[in-house]
Amino acid sequence: MFESMSYLTLQHYWWAIISLLAALLVFLMFVQGGQTLIYRLGKTSNERTMIVNALGRKWEFTFTTLVTFGGALFASFPLFYSTSFGGAYWAWMALLFAFIIQAVSYEFRSRPSNFLGKRTFDVFLFVNGLLGTVLLGVVVGTFFNGANFSVSNMNLSQWENPAHGLEAVLTFSNVALGLAIFFLARVLSLLYFMNSIDHETIFRNAKKQLLYNTIPFLVFFLYFVVRLLLIKGFAYDPKTFEVSMEPYKYLHNFLQMPVVLIIFLVGVVGVLWGIISSLLKDKTNGIWYAGIGTVLTIFALMLVAGYNNTCCYPSNFDLQSSLTIVNSSSSKYTLTVMSYVSLMLPFVLAYIWYAWKAINREKITESEITGEGEGHVY
Repeated sequence: MFESMSYLTLQHYWWAIISLLAALLVFLMFVQGGQTLIYRLGKTSNERTMIVNALGRKWEFTFTTLVTFGGALFASFPLFYSTSFGGAYWAWMALLFAFIIQAVSYEFRSRPSNFLGKRTFDVFLFVNGLLGTVLLGVVVGTFFNGANFSVSNMNLSQWENPAHGLEAVLTFSNVALGLAIFFLARVLSLLYFMNSIDHETIFRNAKKQLLYNTIPFLVFFLYFVVRLLLIKGFAYDPKTFEVSMEPYKYLHNFLQMPVVLIIFLVGVVGVLWGIISSLLKDKTNGIWYAGIGTVLTIFALMLVAGYNNTCCYPSNFDLQSSLTIVNSSSSKYTLTVMSYVSLMLPFVLAYIWYAWKAINREKITESEITGEGEGHVY
């Protein structure tokens, strides 16, 4: 089946898978967003433990998706992976460090032998929530705004800035995307709390915070999207592979790929409906509308970054070193073999859905964390 596909089709197929994994990762970042709200929503020790317990049910999904995303990118687009992870290593190391302290925090926060105290690990969780979301957005922003690297004729990449990735924070558009993801993660976490915690005070506080976090999310997201549609983009000639700057490139991508545009618009509407329905009514299912909308929106943005003869990892140092899904992919044989493995993806997603529903079958209650109910306390 996959053997009959052209090399270019396989490259597009695998960029779509990478885009889907990235979209799922951004959605699952609601765990990180929730960690920055522990003391905003929880006014007592029990309330804060209920919030941490609700997040503790899901944090491993985020971590696993991050690892899967990195592994899939390494296998399908190794030059992209080695250039970004090997060159911008300070940015990626900071991101990974944030996830390490998250794992430690969930493991030791409520242990009797915890001599540091719960508050110390709550601070670690906040650091993970802040750095994890903002840095992810900053790194993804370089897919559109470019990074400082060069690639030789032998496909050897070299980073051309001593900050090794941290210089990306000096580009405001990258930071704007990072802050948009940060506030989106907080919005999604608030919707998740309203859906999974049975506690009137937390529900009321979450609904109030939902409005406060929606406003900055919309400001940063709209700034990033409007700017993206108006700037010059990194395009390449499919015959000569010469890279050039094309005015309104990303706007052209949306217009020339109407299906992607529809996916994007449906996703944005889904996010807005999830928020609005939760604000105007005491609905608890807003997380599903906003969650699916998030996945569709990020999926469309990632497709725009790599499809339609667009450089998926542009170089600001040397325009012709810019990476595309064509010049950074694995061999046709590798992509073909991996494509058969990718057929397991629907089953993996189905298992995640089943596990999610099973874990969330009953809402978090105060009795669960006071010892009167069943369940692990984080």
